[in-house]
Amino acid sequence: MANFLTILSEAAGEAHAEPVSFGFVDATAWVSIAMTIFIGILLWKKVPAMVAGMLDNKIAEISKQLKEAEQLRLDAESLKAEYEAKLARAAKEADEMRARAEAEAETLVAKAKADATALIGRRKQMAEDRIAAAEANALAEVRTATAKAATDAAARLIAEKHDAKADKSLVDDAIAAVAKS
Repeated sequence: MANFLTILSEAAGEAHAEPVSFGFVDATAWVSIAMTIFIGILLWKKVPAMVAGMLDNKIAEISKQLKEAEQLRLDAESLKAEYEAKLARAAKEADEMRARAEAEAETLVAKAKADATALIGRRKQMAEDRIAAAEANALAEVRTATAKAATDAAARLIAEKHDAKADKSLVDDAIAAVAKS
């Protein structure tokens, strides 16, 4: 709008004068003076030092957080390594337990086979002993039956061939033999 007024006033042939204050003609000089005063106040109140201090504090806080993060990362890596070692030990223990279990199973199977073989041997021996006892018993019965049959046959023969007179001489001979002894 100011340009329009300037153009109109120049067109009308009027020239106007710029306002002057303390010898400064344009607003740029006043803005420069105001900025210089503002910067001076900032320097006088030590604002750059305060800003630098705040930035230093922020930098220190960020640095502290970075160190804490680094320490946390190191702690996490340490825990990870520790748990990996524990996992490796657990896997090794599991393998050892499996190996011991397999060895015990093999031992138990071998013992069971040996026990079964021994049981079969004992039962076989018991059966053989029973058979031998049955054979001995049968042999004794046969001998008893043979002896009884022989005795019965001898008694019949003696009864048929010997009479009371022959018995008297046998008894007398037996008494004489006993008397001599």
